[in-house]
Amino acid sequence: MTTLLVIIGIIALIGFLIVGIYNRLVSLRQTTNQAWSDIEVQLKQRQDLVPQLVNTVKGYASHEKSTFEEVVRARSAAVNANTVKDQAQAEGMLSAALGKLFALAEAYPELKANTNFLQLQDQLADIENKIAAARRFYNNSVQEYNTGREQFPAVLIAGPFGFEERDFFEAPEGRQALQTPPTVDFSS
Repeated sequence: MTTLLVIIGIIALIGFLIVGIYNRLVSLRQTTNQAWSDIEVQLKQRQDLVPQLVNTVKGYASHEKSTFEEVVRARSAAVNANTVKDQAQAEGMLSAALGKLFALAEAYPELKANTNFLQLQDQLADIENKIAAARRFYNNSVQEYNTGREQFPAVLIAGPFGFEERDFFEAPEGRQALQTPPTVDFSS
């Protein structure tokens, strides 16, 4: 009888341990999902701002068709991206295209002084800051989730219950560009 109670106790303890680990993994996954949703909201705001920027610049530089087309293509790729990795790549393309758009604006002093353009530029800068903050929070939650699912004994539960590894939302420049120090040359 005592042996049976000990066996039942051990089985109950293992069951509670499995439930506890499973619930922790669910919680970490939900935090990661919420963090990704926060990024998506900011990216959507950024993507919605792009047509307004393009139209404002078009009014001053209508002959710069290739730049506008590049921005529109990059925005479309960002809107249609499905995975975290694809989204990061598409957002990098959009950032590069927007950089060209703003460089184009430098050639038009009356555009740089346009109140609407300046407001859109400020809104974009604000959104970029929010995206960076949301990316840091998301990447932190991904790190906690991935670590939690790889630790023992959670690793024994994660696979069979479908807790897949999550990708980080890398900066558009990528880790390589961020780790390469800028070149400074005062010889010219």
